[in-house]
Amino acid sequence: MLKDQPVAAVLPASDIKRAREFYRDKLGLEPDNPDAEDNFQYRCGSGTGFMLYQTDNAGTAKNTQIGWMVPDLSAEVAELRSRGVQFEEYDFPGLKTENGIASFPDGSSAAWFLDTEGNILSVGQYTM
Repeated sequence: MLKDQPVAAVLPASDIKRAREFYRDKLGLEPDNPDAEDNFQYRCGSGTGFMLYQTDNAGTAKNTQIGWMVPDLSAEVAELRSRGVQFEEYDFPGLKTENGIASFPDGSSAAWFLDTEGNILSVGQYTM
């Protein structure tokens, strides 16, 4: 059954070299297949991961495409900012960020940023 299987995200990149540099320099991630030319496989915590692949369709989605769950959102946002990541500010019904972070009634919080390809990425601290 799918509910028992691991999942992985797939992210588009119109400039795979530029995207690889962002993921390395800003997020501290290195691909498992560094010699590849048109896609990179990344491993993250608990056996999860994602693929970044070359396509002209990058940056067309208007939704969050991948998110990392972190134990301390404020510390993670500060670390990413120190690497040059710029966080988005939102003010929608039910979602307002302050200094890049949205807080929710259940005690969870999240922040969003764009990669060089226009993909919307997030980091969040969630209550389970």
